[in-house]
Amino acid sequence: MPPEGTQRASTLAVRNFPPFSLFMNQATSFRYPVALTIAGSDSGGGAGIQADLKTFSALGVYGASVITAVTAQNTCTVNGIQAIEPAIVQKQLEAVFEDLQVDAVKTGMLHNTEAVLRIAEAIDRYRPPYLVVDPVMVSTSGCRLIENDTIETIKSRLFGRATLITPNIDEAELLSGLPVRNPAEMERAAARLLELGCRAVLMKGGHLAGKESTDMLFAAGNEPLYLHADTVRTGNSHGTGCTLSSAIAAYLALGLGLHQAVVSAKQYISEALRQGADVKTGNGHGPVNHFFAPSPLRKIPLDTLESHA
Repeated sequence: MPPEGTQRASTLAVRNFPPFSLFMNQATSFRYPVALTIAGSDSGGGAGIQADLKTFSALGVYGASVITAVTAQNTCTVNGIQAIEPAIVQKQLEAVFEDLQVDAVKTGMLHNTEAVLRIAEAIDRYRPPYLVVDPVMVSTSGCRLIENDTIETIKSRLFGRATLITPNIDEAELLSGLPVRNPAEMERAAARLLELGCRAVLMKGGHLAGKESTDMLFAAGNEPLYLHADTVRTGNSHGTGCTLSSAIAAYLALGLGLHQAVVSAKQYISEALRQGADVKTGNGHGPVNHFFAPSPLRKIPLDTLESHA
């Protein structure tokens, strides 16, 4: 006779669930807002897919993911990058879009040209309401995350499809070909990026020295929107760009307009930085505190589907 503990474990393992068809036949009136991140995996958990999904969850949005690359990464460095085969990237895209009603898409690390082409095709085919492009090129630890020829493909194939692009100072210089050392130069670089077909550009000024972190939102035909926040003195800044762009996508998925989504996301990342400033995680650039005030997963009426059709 088996030991008593074994009997209990065996008994607990046996469960009789109702047939799946019963669940499918139940009347449903709601769905979750869905945000999709298309980005690389950060094994250290502070940036990339991991940061995006934490952000979606913290803001009450259901997160889906398409992984473009796997990195061997921690708070100190990136030790290796393995791109996912473009065909598998495409299959992930199809799996998500053909089953879920995606309200907003955010792209991050897109390591190679072929993956970008597959993503652009999927955007054209499935036509999600919003696309936030975070042109991730270099990690917080200074490691290059993208192939050189991929930059031009992102500019030519994704910028014209994007609701918003969110470059930091270094990325803005590389994309625009202009120096960015002060707010006036941020404006000039943003104008150059709008000329490439972008509908809106959020220039992230966190890398500029000063007591305040000032981001600038530029949209064609509108006056610039300046977003000021006190600079948080902390080494825990890993994944801030990923978190900000995914927060914007989450707020868009929740139904906010672009300006309000950007303002709300700026408030979220500023507080996440403050709440994580005194925490040690690893020996390098630690993560922000994504869950300083998490929201429950939101429910929205099923007829919201019609507004995205």
